[in-house]
Amino acid sequence: MVQPIDMNLDELKLALAPRLGAHAGFDGWGEAALARAAEELGVPADRARLAFPGGTADMVDAWFDGVDRAMLEAFPAETIAAMKIRDRIRELLLFRLGTLAPHREALRRALAILALPRNAPRGAALAWRSADRIWRTAGDAATDFNHYSKRAILIGVYGATTMVFLDDESEDLAETRAFLDRRIDEVMRFEKAKARWRGPGGGPPFSLGRFLGRLRYPAV
Repeated sequence: MVQPIDMNLDELKLALAPRLGAHAGFDGWGEAALARAAEELGVPADRARLAFPGGTADMVDAWFDGVDRAMLEAFPAETIAAMKIRDRIRELLLFRLGTLAPHREALRRALAILALPRNAPRGAALAWRSADRIWRTAGDAATDFNHYSKRAILIGVYGATTMVFLDDESEDLAETRAFLDRRIDEVMRFEKAKARWRGPGGGPPFSLGRFLGRLRYPAV
């Protein structure tokens, strides 16, 4: 096993990422959290800083990447194969939220950083990356329009659910789970309707924007 002091910058970034998330809720995404994470890992703060040349946005990026990687490890192909597609997406999302649950303040601060105008493209890219990884883990191999529509819809579902999750004080995230189940039910109903629209005779045009809007601002 590579010792922290001997890690290259990519390895160091992966090792620091979860520690950053643990401290960012109290210290913010900046030098203080990075110094604490570096101290825990046993590397100089100056070297740790080199792993994040883009500053706070790079730190948030690495943290989210670490959550993605943990999800991939927790759901090997044989585990996913035993689930229905609906359950695959549900459990993958709940795993992510469960991983983030001890660090909700860090997540709140991370989302605020990504919402800044200069970071908005980065935030959109990270959302797409996570959605793509979730669908690929779930076994999706679509390469046509469905490849894009599935990921766009998932971003809407996950984004809306995250807003509920951030303020959820119920036992075992019961409110978040119920909200997510309702959103997934909406998607499943939409997929059935879309299949009917594609049948003989066609049907009304589908607006992805309107559908995502309903997912983002649903009645709870």
